[in-house]
Amino acid sequence: MGTDLHAPLGRDRPNGPKRGPLPLGRIVAGLCLIGIAGFSLFSALIKDNLQKTAPIEITKNAPQPQPSVDKPVESDADKSGMPQADPQSGANVQRTVTGDGSVVTTFSPRPRDGNGPVLIGASQVGQDPRMAATPNDSLLEDSPYGRLPITGPGGLRPMDQYARPWSGAHGTRIAIVVSGLGLSQTGTQRAIEKLPEEVTLAFAASGNSLQRWMQEARRGGHEILIQVPFEPFDYPGNNPGPDTLLTSQSAAKNVEDLHKAMGEITNYTGVMNYLGGRFLSNPTALEPVLRDVGKRGLLFLDDGSSAQSKSGTIAKALAVPHAFADLQLDGELQTDAIIKKLDELERVARRNGSAIGIASAFDESVDAISKWSEDAAMRGIEIVAVSALADDPKHP
Repeated sequence: MGTDLHAPLGRDRPNGPKRGPLPLGRIVAGLCLIGIAGFSLFSALIKDNLQKTAPIEITKNAPQPQPSVDKPVESDADKSGMPQADPQSGANVQRTVTGDGSVVTTFSPRPRDGNGPVLIGASQVGQDPRMAATPNDSLLEDSPYGRLPITGPGGLRPMDQYARPWSGAHGTRIAIVVSGLGLSQTGTQRAIEKLPEEVTLAFAASGNSLQRWMQEARRGGHEILIQVPFEPFDYPGNNPGPDTLLTSQSAAKNVEDLHKAMGEITNYTGVMNYLGGRFLSNPTALEPVLRDVGKRGLLFLDDGSSAQSKSGTIAKALAVPHAFADLQLDGELQTDAIIKKLDELERVARRNGSAIGIASAFDESVDAISKWSEDAAMRGIEIVAVSALADDPKHP
């Protein structure tokens, strides 16, 4: 071997046969064989482990948010003949727990009655503008006085279904309500054609051709109210008309007269008083009426004509959606005077964030509101429907 510790190792080795480098193909083939063998071993171990720990199936239904019924609610067929189903009816949920503690969740549709296609949630997303004149049948009930509004099985209210959408911005908002529609045929037609669609229209229950005018107003984009006659302080000298709600009548008779007015048209978001200073100031007479209004998913608009009105206090106690008008716009029936009142309404809205103005369907009022509304947006004013400004306990 030698004794030179400084000589490089292997320097004095005897010469043997020289070996060249291994071919690249053999190296790659060897690595592939090693990989295949390792994968086969790993698969065998996994299979053996799964056979030893077979999954145990535990099937149960997770609690689901349910509407007021136990199964999907299907309303009467609409004009297309297609039924509607409540989208909040839930689904079947199956959870499987495996041996290692993992949980697999499977969702499947809950079965429904009937065959053929169905509209899911068609009534839950608001009314298609093209169908705005057509009532939602699931929000109506038959009565001796016509079809009356009701809250739907899933909690949908007429107030929500027929409300006019607005931007949702936190700017200055004004609602303008023009009342007395239906009393004059030419005046009603002129108001519907000329007033901006953002203006809310209130139809007098004693008017004529109300169903026809309701449909035209809804097709024109307007939110609408039904106007009900209430007893004024100077009754009967000042008589609001037939079926006036009176403090001297029983609660049952007043609710009956309310239903007569409600049955005249459909597709309205609420009830508005016509006169009624004495009735609105009498809690005993007013409470059953507001209770029925709220139960039916409607708002109540007080026109603000009576300083002694108890409508706000009672509506709050009963959780009834309520709005109170800030100004009567056409006490002086001249276009310039009405525009000044609209300017005053704007100042109230800028101070408080919102305001509601009331006018009647006179030509002067319609002209003034139309003219003033053209420039309102330029001043940062958003004209909204009255439902957007109602104090709604459901949406505080």
